[in-house]
Amino acid sequence: RRSGAPGDRRDRISTSKFGTARPRATRYSTSPERTRDRGVGDTMNELRNLVRDIPDFPKPGILYRDITPLLENPHGLRSAVQAMAEPFRGDSIDRVLGIESRGFLFGVPIAIDLQAGFAAARKPGKLPHDTHRASYELEYGRDELHMHVDSIEAGQRVLLVDDLVATGGTAAAAVDLVGRAGGEVVGCAFLVELEDLKGASRLEALGVERVHSVIVY
Repeated sequence: RRSGAPGDRRDRISTSKFGTARPRATRYSTSPERTRDRGVGDTMNELRNLVRDIPDFPKPGILYRDITPLLENPHGLRSAVQAMAEPFRGDSIDRVLGIESRGFLFGVPIAIDLQAGFAAARKPGKLPHDTHRASYELEYGRDELHMHVDSIEAGQRVLLVDDLVATGGTAAAAVDLVGRAGGEVVGCAFLVELEDLKGASRLEALGVERVHSVIVY
């Protein structure tokens, strides 16, 4: 899927659909007026500078936010993982649930950082054992996320991780998976948020109190 683009292949959103997002109480970003931890502002701006803008990809009207330069930069990758994990240190996270596929890239090192286990939310047909499943809408039709039934135990505290939140449809399905397993979603951590697509607001409407995004467009 596209990383850092206005939507991903799961959401298929173009820049022409941007709207206005409401302010949120628990937010972290590179915007000076919204950054809560004043000590990380320079680092966040450095990370933003490592995201490459590619216009009209994969089709006209899409501005693609390419995070591969950040992933290739050792300091940038380390700083991104630390910045995504920072608000949740001391929250006794039991599981980090990474959303396929770039949520895996960040989810595993964040789980190590937080001394938690890692669980995977995957597309249909990718997991061999019995699964919980939750559906979400695409531009044309629907898709599903699956998670092994024993990935999360009842009462466990879960952090959702993905590289990007756009409309929030995929992350909302992951919240549903955690609920089906009896877990508690402590929060969500994203590298990139496309604020005007209101994905964070959608998650907050589902009861997720802490939506943390490192870079906000």
